[in-house]
Amino acid sequence: MTETMTLYPAPASPAAAPVEDFVLALIGRMTLEEKIGQLQQLDASGDPVPEALVAAVRAGRVGAVINRTDPVTCNALQRAAVEQSRLGIPLLMGRDVIHGFRTIAPIPLGQAASWNPDLVREAAMHAAHEARGQGVHWTFSPMIDIARDPRWGRIAEGFGEDPYLTGVLGQAMIEGYQGAGLDQPGTLAACVKHFVGYGASEAGRDYSTTNIPPNELANIYLEPFRMAVEAGVATLMTSFSDIDGIPATAHAGLLQGVLRGKWGFDGVVVSDWNAINELIPHGLCEGPREAALEAVHAGVDMEMAGSAYADHLANLLREGHVSAAQIDAMVERLLRLKQRLGLFERPYTPVEAAVPLLSSRACAVSRQLALESFVLLQNTGDLLPLDASRLRSLAVVGPLADAPHEQIGTWVFDGHADDTITPLAALRARFGEAMEIRYAPGLSTSRARSPELFGAAEAAVRGADVALVILGEESILSGEAHSRADIRLPGAQSELLERLRATGTPLITVILAGRPLVLTADLPRTDAVLYGWHPGTMGGPALVDLVFGDAVPVGKLPVTFPKSVGQIPIYYNHKNTGRPPVPAEIVLIDDIEVRAKQTSLGMSAFHLDDGYEPLFPFGFGLTYGKLELGDLRLSAAVLDPSETLTVTVTARNTGPRAVTETLQLYIRDVAASLTRPVRELKAFQRIHLAPGEQRVVRLDLTARDLAFHRRDGSFGAEAGAFRLWVGTSAAGGLEGAFTLR
Repeated sequence: MTETMTLYPAPASPAAAPVEDFVLALIGRMTLEEKIGQLQQLDASGDPVPEALVAAVRAGRVGAVINRTDPVTCNALQRAAVEQSRLGIPLLMGRDVIHGFRTIAPIPLGQAASWNPDLVREAAMHAAHEARGQGVHWTFSPMIDIARDPRWGRIAEGFGEDPYLTGVLGQAMIEGYQGAGLDQPGTLAACVKHFVGYGASEAGRDYSTTNIPPNELANIYLEPFRMAVEAGVATLMTSFSDIDGIPATAHAGLLQGVLRGKWGFDGVVVSDWNAINELIPHGLCEGPREAALEAVHAGVDMEMAGSAYADHLANLLREGHVSAAQIDAMVERLLRLKQRLGLFERPYTPVEAAVPLLSSRACAVSRQLALESFVLLQNTGDLLPLDASRLRSLAVVGPLADAPHEQIGTWVFDGHADDTITPLAALRARFGEAMEIRYAPGLSTSRARSPELFGAAEAAVRGADVALVILGEESILSGEAHSRADIRLPGAQSELLERLRATGTPLITVILAGRPLVLTADLPRTDAVLYGWHPGTMGGPALVDLVFGDAVPVGKLPVTFPKSVGQIPIYYNHKNTGRPPVPAEIVLIDDIEVRAKQTSLGMSAFHLDDGYEPLFPFGFGLTYGKLELGDLRLSAAVLDPSETLTVTVTARNTGPRAVTETLQLYIRDVAASLTRPVRELKAFQRIHLAPGEQRVVRLDLTARDLAFHRRDGSFGAEAGAFRLWVGTSAAGGLEGAFTLR
């Protein structure tokens, strides 16, 4: 097909006029209907594209579409906008590019386990190149909602429970999508979501109510969004949820007061799918007219997949409820984004010079990110890594050992299962006939309950030197609208593992899942545990590299793992309370005498059946080497607000293998105008040590790192005593102290 590369006509080409002059001149030529059209994003899925949509584009009643990816169809839609509408304003093409386009990286929660912003940035860059080459301009990613409840299905889409780690990785992903400038080839406009507090949905039920105190909202949930604005994110999406009775899509205090007022965000704010009309079932509005009015006054520029703006904005303007200046400002932000993307000059996607999909570099990055996302949770007797030269046979068991669709994870629209290399396929490719690979799935799916395949699995394991057991969740069990109340291994997987344990063969269990699972009963049934999330296209080769020692595990948990569902919510940066748990005074249920007199056992905050500690803490992750930390030093005992506190620690590799470790710096404000968390992550650094190598590692703190939103609403640090820890997780570590002057 021959593409006509028609440029936008008068008043002037954007190359010849400043952005604002060009945009304002264009707005001056638009009718009210055309302005309102720019504020509407419609679903373009279906084959062929509905003629009614094409007609609306020609009439100037559509500003953006969602869910078209092939360049031929995207160009046809774009031609209707650029060449067949009155003003020729190009369309924005949106798509959910969440953790890759065709080359699928680990789910974002898995990427967070890498604690590697550089890899996250590069994976996003490759996703942007692939998607832009298929006609996409705008991705609805990254999701930077703080998630403290693993029952919530969308925990898979975010970076975990910590605002600092989430903010750092969110910035990296934004930089990967947007590159050096949105007008550069292969870039996408990023969209951070969901503003704000969506991850606090009650009981982990998607779309549920969120009740977040102002202190927590300011210091925990808003912080990653502030960091995203600081990184120059182009767009932002509102949350489905409400905050203390005001749905986020109608929350002027947050959108106008904080986002645009305090932070100076000048980008586009888009609603989530039909979220403006959902103000009605929320109970805020009686109908779509009122919903449109609320959203406009709150600061929502574009409506996704709804018609409240299209149906009611004109009348609201005529009746004086909305001003022409408000609508013009909304349109200006949309047109400015299109200009920044270079769409007025280059509206079409080249077809003949298509961007390659699944390039060798994209696959290499996906593989490395998958490798670094695996977290070693248990390694009894140093079973891992395996020595291939000593193995005659390996059993590969489990419903996810050869399940390519399940491996790529939730919210994948453009990845292909056929591209995915599973653990079984990777093992066969590596060893061929050199090792006997005994495969038996044990269960037909992760949810299956029938034990009919147990016998074959037991036979395969019983006859092998070691068994690799790959369990977890199918991809559909996490993500949007896929919350679970019981987050143990689904189906009969725990029973399968127990049966395999009885064979006496050493077991390495690999968990592929979209969330933390409760593994308390499963840990004693296996020798080693690698947690792999949903690792994407190259997850199989990455796992084989780790199992056979071609690489070492470096993953660290971005979220706390509970012992039981009853501990939820459980997260490392909780408050101390007036009666914090004291280990020596914990009384568990089996320790209580029958008919004991009523007493406040332990007098502190814990559960009688599960204590207070998690199964695995935030930041936890084992490796194959032996690392010792010592000689913690602070550059000063008293920190002046204008100075930097330098914290050094000596790291020593005392084992025979190279070590890769992530050192983590936590602080605690001992006494403040508002109670502060027991620990807060403030810095981290990856180090590599050869056997016997020793290194002094430096981590820095400033007064800005100690700041928070205080009782009077102001932001800053408060003078007083601080404690700090440097270690390899949020539990333990070398401890120091200092005072802020």
